[in-house]
Amino acid sequence: MKYFTLTAALFLSAPAFAADMQIEMLNKDSDGNKMVYSEEIARINAGDTITWVPTSKGHNVEMMASPNKMKFKSKNGKEAKITFEKQGIYYYWCTPHKGMGMIGLVVVGGDTFNKDQIAKAKAIGKSKKKLKKLLGEL
Repeated sequence: MKYFTLTAALFLSAPAFAADMQIEMLNKDSDGNKMVYSEEIARINAGDTITWVPTSKGHNVEMMASPNKMKFKSKNGKEAKITFEKQGIYYYWCTPHKGMGMIGLVVVGGDTFNKDQIAKAKAIGKSKKKLKKLLGEL
């Protein structure tokens, strides 16, 4: 019994470490979908970090809408890293391939309070239909 109490106390007092997720920027995924991110809807906790990794030149990450009006645009072909502190939905796209539907969402803390704001955000070409589809999955 003493062992269980000590173990439980250690577990409950352990520091919380933020997670790190990687999302690849792909010309083509294993299902044959072209110009996509490997995770189209990333679900993370506040304080977690996402690193976008280009698998080929020509991709980037540009934040289009977020709960905190985040301004972010990475350089083409370069790794991008963001730590998300505020809960809500973040919508981003690959600037050169946005018309082809290369978009993604990050949901922080499971909070979707700003879903209507994201639904009204700018979308071009195939991104319009895909944004509606992704929001429908939340």
